[in-house]
Amino acid sequence: MIPARYSASRFPGKLMQDLGGKPVITRTYEATIETQLFDDVVVVTDSAIIFKEIESIGGKVVMSIKEHECGSDRIAEAVEFMDVDIVVNVQGDEPFTEVDSLKKLIQVFKEDDKKEVDLASLMVHITDDEEIKNPNTVKVIVDQKDFALYFSRSPIPYPRDKEVATKYFKHKGVYAFRKQALLDFYRLPMLVLEASEKIECIRYLEYGKRIKMVETNVQGVEIDTPEDLERAKKLWK
Repeated sequence: MIPARYSASRFPGKLMQDLGGKPVITRTYEATIETQLFDDVVVVTDSAIIFKEIESIGGKVVMSIKEHECGSDRIAEAVEFMDVDIVVNVQGDEPFTEVDSLKKLIQVFKEDDKKEVDLASLMVHITDDEEIKNPNTVKVIVDQKDFALYFSRSPIPYPRDKEVATKYFKHKGVYAFRKQALLDFYRLPMLVLEASEKIECIRYLEYGKRIKMVETNVQGVEIDTPEDLERAKKLWK
C-alpha cells in the first residue's frame, strides 16, 4: 500500500512534482511494482489529482473515505476488509524504493515463528552532522535485538560524552505490518509523545507494540522539501 496525501504540510503537492518526466507518486508506484515482491500494489489517496494520475497509467488506486492525519490510518481504512496477513507501507515520496530492502522487511515475518514482531521498518546509518541534527530527519535507537526503543526528530542518543563511538540511524518511512497491529493503531487515540514529535510510529511504542528495525545501506531520497526534490532529480539522472 502506498499512502499518497496531496497537501503535505512542508511541501504541498510534492507527489505530483516532476521527477525525470513523471510525477513522484508515479515513480514510487512503478518502482514498487518492479520489485515483484507483492501480490498487489495499491495507492491510497485523499486527492482526486493523484487518483486520476495513477488511474491514467492503469495502476490500482483507492480514495480514502475519511480524513486521516497519517499514512497508517489511511492504509488501515483501505485494508480493514481485505484478506491479507502482512501489509507493507511504501511512502509515496520514496521513488528510490528498491527490492533488497523490502525483501529484508518481508523476511522478518518469515522468520518470526513466535509472532513477536508487530511491525518492521528500515533504518540507515548516518554520519553527516547536519543530517543528524535536522528535525526533518527522524532518528531511531534500538536495543540489542534491533527492536526500536524510541524515535525522535532530535539527535538520539544525545552525545554528552564525545568520546563514545555513538552510531546514529535515520528511520526510513517504509513499514511492514501484521494486519492486526495496523488495525489496532487505527482504533487507538494519539497520545502525547506522538503528538509532540509528529512521528506516527511512536504510537505503536506507546501502546506496547514491538517494532523490529532492519538496517539497510540504501539511502535514497525522501522528498520532504523542494531541496530534497532537487537532490532526487540529480540522483535520478
